[in-house]
Amino acid sequence: MEMEQEKMTMNKELSSDAAAYCCSACHGDETWSYNHPIRGRAKSRSLSASPALGSTKEFRRTRSLHGPCPVTTFGPKACVLQNPQTIMHIQDPASQRLTWNKSPKSVLVIKKMRDASLLQPFKELCTYLMEENNMIVYVEKKVLEDPAIASDESFGAVKKKFCTFREDYDDISNQIDFIICLGGDGTLLYASSLFQGSVPPVMAFHLGSLGFLTPFSFENFQSQVTQVIEGNAAVVLRSRLKVRVVKELRGKKTAVHNGLGENGSRAAGLDMDVGKQAMQYQVLNEVVIDRGPSSYLSNVDVYLDGHLITTVQGDGVIVSTPTGSTAYAAAAGASMIHPNVPAIMITPICPHSLSFRPIVVPAGVELKIMLSPEARNTAWVSFDGRKRQEIRHGDSISITTSCYPLPSICVRDPVSDWFESLAQCLHWNVRKKQAHFEEEEEEG
Repeated sequence: MEMEQEKMTMNKELSSDAAAYCCSACHGDETWSYNHPIRGRAKSRSLSASPALGSTKEFRRTRSLHGPCPVTTFGPKACVLQNPQTIMHIQDPASQRLTWNKSPKSVLVIKKMRDASLLQPFKELCTYLMEENNMIVYVEKKVLEDPAIASDESFGAVKKKFCTFREDYDDISNQIDFIICLGGDGTLLYASSLFQGSVPPVMAFHLGSLGFLTPFSFENFQSQVTQVIEGNAAVVLRSRLKVRVVKELRGKKTAVHNGLGENGSRAAGLDMDVGKQAMQYQVLNEVVIDRGPSSYLSNVDVYLDGHLITTVQGDGVIVSTPTGSTAYAAAAGASMIHPNVPAIMITPICPHSLSFRPIVVPAGVELKIMLSPEARNTAWVSFDGRKRQEIRHGDSISITTSCYPLPSICVRDPVSDWFESLAQCLHWNVRKKQAHFEEEEEEG
């Protein structure tokens, strides 16, 4: 009885303290009560992924996947020095719901190229969007140049209503409300590359080879598209990497078309005073630095926030997002990270070392990769498998987390979809069940 009374007294004290406690580290973003944390901002913000008021209770967890906001006072006199610049505010993934400030009117449909099996789904989807939902549909110009589409007379009326664009020449970033991908993971990566700033919500249908990032099935696309248009969907914010490549100019003139630099990079700039060329990319999966066609080891220095942390001697190094941790990095022996975890993964490719393990660093750090002075050869870099280019002595690659994530629409929720993809696409932890012991027969 005395123990129960003490517990009741402690609970009352905890209740009064917790009700008055406000997390100063989050600058008022989270106020804690005894029953559950009440999240909210003083000012409303227009976000692509914000809690839907009508469905918050249904999807709210009793505990955040990122853990509670830590108490920053230690004992009677010690505390953490408050930083006035908040780097990141992490929202509970379960409360990330899609909402629209205005009804969506335009949609970008991206189809996997050179795949005849996608022509019929593409036609059905575009017809449904235009005739049933009165949407403005954007497609890439080369899609309509496909002979199977160009020669289809029954599709002619719909084809005339398309708005077309050309990659690296036309900027459609401010004209698209959401994106629908028909294909595999490569189609989603291509969609990401088209938007070097804010990315519209992406709905990806699994019509390709692997489909780890494409959770939707096309069989009942009408009802699923309708739910997205109505704002009834969960989203996972897939962080991207902001990559800046600085190269020394070596007497080669670089052609610039429509504000686009070498290899079609969106944000290119020339600094003639110091003789360097800067290019910027947004990367969803990974940045890969490798030895290219050379037979020598790749030899690159890796800096973290200005400090040299290691020199990679091997076939190369992969710098990936949590989304990219299930791609090339997983094949190179890295761990798989849920896309809601704010982190950057560094994975060596066939390192000539028995102790070089993949590591995970905080999302806010800045990595810088350069050729080592002792390097016998150049290196090559690619961004989500594209824009491959050579890196020479004096060139540098700066990598950090971008402030423009890719909002990927979920079938159910971020956690369920991720584990479903692990099981269905990668066959994670598939093993024949161990047989149980049979009960021993009683003797006699």
